[in-house]
Order: sequence, then C-alpha cells, then structure tokens
Amino acid sequence: MKTQLKNIFAVLFMALALTSCSDSDDNSPINELEGLTKFQEMTNTTHTIELYSHAGALVQGYNEVKLRIKDNVTNQYIKNATVSWMPIMHMTMMNHSCPNSDVDKIAADGTLYEGYIVFQMPQNDTEYWDLKVDYTIDGVDYSTTSVIDVPASTKRTVNTFMGSDNVKYIVAYAEPHHPKVAVNDMVVGVWKMQDMMTFPVVDGYTLKIDPRMPSMGNHTSPNNVHATQTTAGDLYNGKLSLTMTGYWKINLQLAKPDGTIVKGEEITETVTASSIFFEIEF
Repeated sequence: MKTQLKNIFAVLFMALALTSCSDSDDNSPINELEGLTKFQEMTNTTHTIELYSHAGALVQGYNEVKLRIKDNVTNQYIKNATVSWMPIMHMTMMNHSCPNSDVDKIAADGTLYEGYIVFQMPQNDTEYWDLKVDYTIDGVDYSTTSVIDVPASTKRTVNTFMGSDNVKYIVAYAEPHHPKVAVNDMVVGVWKMQDMMTFPVVDGYTLKIDPRMPSMGNHTSPNNVHATQTTAGDLYNGKLSLTMTGYWKINLQLAKPDGTIVKGEEITETVTASSIFFEIEF
C-alpha cells in the first residue's frame, strides 16, 4: 500500500512539474524588438518616438518601419495610440511626399506599430526628407517632426516613370530581403502619383519580371511568376528564380488589367534590357 501511495505521489508531482513548466513557457515574455534595430528617435515635450527597421537604417526605395511611443515622464511605452505619418521631401523649388501606408498596431498587448514608406529619391546636399508623426492617446492629439536620413541606394530598387497613359507610376522592390539560389517569394509595390502629396496603390495590374545576368550572356532563369495582387490595396506577389549568385538585373514591364503595357520592354536578342528594372547582387 505504501509503495502504491509513493507511486501515486510521484506521478502527481511529475504532472504538476510539467504543468508548471508549460505555464512558464506560455507566459514567457515575447521580445518585440527581435531582429530590429533602432535607427532614430523623435521627441517632443511629452513623448519619444523610437523608429526601428530590420536594416537599422532607411534606404532609397521600400522601407518597413516600426515605431513605439515612450512617455517621457513614466518611461512607459504607449499601447493604445492611433498613429499616422507623413514623409516630405523638401526640394529647392517644391515639396512632395511619397508612397506610404497606414500605421497599424502589431499586437493588441504590444507596444510596436508598423507600416511602410517608399522613398523614390534620396537626399542630397541641399534637399532632404523629414517625417511627421501624428498620434492620439486617450483623445489627446500629439505631433512631432524630424529630419530623417535617406541616402542613395547602391542598387536600383525603385523606379519612377511616366506611363504611356500619362500617369506617373512608382514601382518598388520589397522582398526577398536576403535572396538565395532558389525560387524566391517576391514582393513588390505599384503606386501612382495622384498629386504631390498622394500616392495610392495601383490595383489589378501585373508587373512582369524577366531576371537576367548581364555578365553571363544575359541568361534568364526558369519558373519565374509575374507579380500580381491578391487583394486590392495590397502589395504584389510573384516568384523570382535565381539560379546562381552574382549580379542580376530584373527587367520589368508594367501591364494594365487589359494587358496594355504602360512601361517596359520585352527582352529579345536585340533588346537586352528594359527601361525599368530592379538590381540585386548576392
């Protein structure tokens, strides 16, 4: 009988220990900032806005940007804000904005908010970008603006052009961040300039891709899939086949829903590159 009781207690103890470990694992804190690097802080009298990205910097082209808002008195991060932003390029003769998304909360109980900004041109010695962040907390409105650093990219990942339909378009490369020798999931964006401050997503088009290696006889690759939308307002998804490491030029053609090409050329024996393209090297 004593042996049976000992066995029962042993089983109960193990069960409680496993339950305790399971609860501990479930309640372990999540590191919201894993894989992110803070690249700038923006401050006003009440709050500090921390800006994060995977690259730890902004680039000419597509940028995923995350932010959080810290109370300057309590040092606590705000979880219930409504946030918007407006990037502005201050040029010598005029100002303009760029394609950018809404700013959304990532997790209900988290502190991070996220969106994207597409800088179609870099800063220079006399012209610069700044970012205005507007936010509301418990019915009170706040705002802060800071100059941001947008250097020129070494490879082309964004194209700005006038289409044959007299619409000004912007197409930008978003993913893969780290291309590999494989058929990669590809994400791109297509926007148009409605006015100097408004750049809505273009819906229902197709961005045709033809990746080539100019240094290797301009050969292409198999199993590429042109980029299309799944849902209106979203980015475009396709497949990018890369058969070896090195420099690739991803030739582009932008097609309307009826198939009309508004910009870009098909690659042939005599046409070795399109007028719009992305560049990657890995």
